[in-house]
Amino acid sequence: MFSKPKIFCISFQRTGTTSVGQFFVNHGYNVSTYPTSEKNKWTQKWFEGDYESILKSKEFKKNTVFEDDPWWCLDFYRFLFHKFPSAKFILVTRDPDKWFDSMVSHSNGKILGNTYIHSFVYDRLDEYKKNINTFKTDGIDNLLDLNEEHRSHYVRIYNNRNQEILDFFERNDPSRLVHTTLENPNKWQKIANFFNITINNQQDIHENKSHK
Repeated sequence: MFSKPKIFCISFQRTGTTSVGQFFVNHGYNVSTYPTSEKNKWTQKWFEGDYESILKSKEFKKNTVFEDDPWWCLDFYRFLFHKFPSAKFILVTRDPDKWFDSMVSHSNGKILGNTYIHSFVYDRLDEYKKNINTFKTDGIDNLLDLNEEHRSHYVRIYNNRNQEILDFFERNDPSRLVHTTLENPNKWQKIANFFNITINNQQDIHENKSHK
């Protein structure tokens, strides 16, 4: 069904996922980005546990590299790991406080994306149910604040999940994961080496920057 091994970027949002996608576009790969996911409602389908609808979709079948939602969401990587034994995974991490600052600046002090799904992923459902009387799971609505008082909560979730990923691959198959930091000046070469890609220009790629 799937002619080429899939590559999943399972890094948190605001960790250079768009740049990862652009790196692979630059090297001739078919890449699925946020607009593809949004058009196919993949994140909503992931949220409802309808994984098979994602895998059967035409754009999932035709693309090789996948970044952004829903691939980084919670433990979806575990399902993908077992479903696609030849798939490889990319994890980019960054300084957690800089990550949180980027989260805050992205939507001007509001949460990113769909509020209900965001609240589910980042463990804020109690706050959501207290303040918002709807359970809409599609569309960007940014209905909750994201500010300094949330820093320790988000950083804890961020650090714990990244460690869970590293531990999972260490237990199961370290050869299927490449991990680098956003701050690493040689990150693109490291990723290229992992996938046997020859790159002629190591100029840094930085897509989707936040601007305050």
